[in-house]
Amino acid sequence: MATNIPLAERMRPHILEEYVGQEHLVGENSILRRAIESGALPSFILWGPPGVGKTTLARIIAHHLNRPFYTLSAINSGVKDIREVIDKAQKSKFFESPSPILFIDEIHRFSKSQQDSLLGAVEQGTITLIGATTENPSFEVISPLLSRCQVYVLKSLERTHLETLMTRALSTDLEFRDRKIQLKETEAIFRFSGGDARKLYNILEIVILSYDEKELIITDELVTQRLQENIAMYDKNGELHYDIISAFIKSMRGSDPNAAVYWLARMIEGGQDPEFIARRMLIFASEDIGLANPNALLLANACFDAVHKIGWPESRIILSEMTVFLATSPKSNSTYRAISKAQELIQQTGDLPVPLHLRNAPTRLMKELGYGEKYQYPHDQPGRFVEEDYLPKKIKGTKLWDPAENAREQELLIRMRNLWEKRYKY
Repeated sequence: MATNIPLAERMRPHILEEYVGQEHLVGENSILRRAIESGALPSFILWGPPGVGKTTLARIIAHHLNRPFYTLSAINSGVKDIREVIDKAQKSKFFESPSPILFIDEIHRFSKSQQDSLLGAVEQGTITLIGATTENPSFEVISPLLSRCQVYVLKSLERTHLETLMTRALSTDLEFRDRKIQLKETEAIFRFSGGDARKLYNILEIVILSYDEKELIITDELVTQRLQENIAMYDKNGELHYDIISAFIKSMRGSDPNAAVYWLARMIEGGQDPEFIARRMLIFASEDIGLANPNALLLANACFDAVHKIGWPESRIILSEMTVFLATSPKSNSTYRAISKAQELIQQTGDLPVPLHLRNAPTRLMKELGYGEKYQYPHDQPGRFVEEDYLPKKIKGTKLWDPAENAREQELLIRMRNLWEKRYKY
């Protein structure tokens, strides 16, 4: 009998023995496994890509420890919701009983005030907080809260994990176990899954439910064909966002504002995090525009701040404005190429010593050793410039920055030629 419950939900494990992957955290004698088995569970944050079992693991832990379990989503919960849960947790806690567990999905989307409202309850042990995030907690979680939590990093599922999950679904799921399904080829299904269990189950459903017959042979060609025909289903939760963000970036790099705004709209309609989009544009402003239009980085940073303060739906207007600005700006990757060349040079030459005249000399001994000796202070020189060697002797005269052919950098080139005639000769 057909059910409206998605396969991923039907196959969600309920005990640790059924949990697949993350052996470094929940395998025998692992750090989190020991904490779970001892019952001395700290507040912690699960950081990892989508579909690797963050929510499932939180639910399993609560079930294993037999503790009250409260859950909030950072997308639609506010300070009021947090306080209500904390009040419930206080009322359900008696004497020395263990703290209830509060699970917050996508905790990186909580504002500072929302995260602040958790501090007292976490510190006093009113709740044990489990947060889940796909973003680096160091940047997205406030320091006081981060200092009160452990951070556990979850990894993308490996091929063996996906094989286990797929075999389990086909052999135990009530809808699929009685059908004769042969996995002739699995390369495409694993490639499209990308280490994400939710994607794996989603693909399986799309492929299998597109056939009424009892017998089905799954091949790479069949999987690719079915996904192309059902792209809206496959992408219903923004699961193609890596491809779409790539198209978005390449459209801006190619100076096509129409295509760039289209891909922006695709991300918006797919429910993409606005700060993720703004962050990518901030990187683009430096990597692909750079010195050709230095204001791009300033405006992209202002865009990120505005999006952080405002959120949906108004942020779409700010993002659209920034998208068109970046797409229509002159392009240059000269600074990106310069730092890449510098890093390659360091890998080839190693840690070369800093020339003595460039070293700091805060002590008498350092002065006696020649630190800082013969350094010429540019501000004391005519034109506030002196031709000096600032690189290690072995790579003296190396040129790493090559100006691009845009008006701004050509102006800089003229200035560099006036100062460094030999290095930037005509």
